[in-house]
Amino acid sequence: MSIPASNLGADRATVQMLLDRLHRRIGAAGLAAAAVIPGLSAQVDQHAAEVRDLLGVRGRHPTLTALASYGDGLLDGATDRGWQLPQHDLAGWAGADGVAVRLVALCGLARSATA
Repeated sequence: MSIPASNLGADRATVQMLLDRLHRRIGAAGLAAAAVIPGLSAQVDQHAAEVRDLLGVRGRHPTLTALASYGDGLLDGATDRGWQLPQHDLAGWAGADGVAVRLVALCGLARSATA
């Protein structure tokens, strides 16, 4: 479900729906795995910093709209190239690729922005 970024700003419900869907699909399991896999935790932290830099908010939290737009586009592009979600067990998360880790980092940023 890809929604142009210009449409996301006008509809907070859509933004929240996209972020909630992403969190259910990958964020919850990935963040739980990162809590017990030190290497994954470090990767998630690095990707979170890169997302903040990419979205132009170094040192601050990106807006939920920016996170939703970026995450939706990243997931659509990866899925179009045949990417699949990692297995939701620790072994699957230990070998997670950059797309999975980036999406988990994005979910973590979204959760901390709303906390």
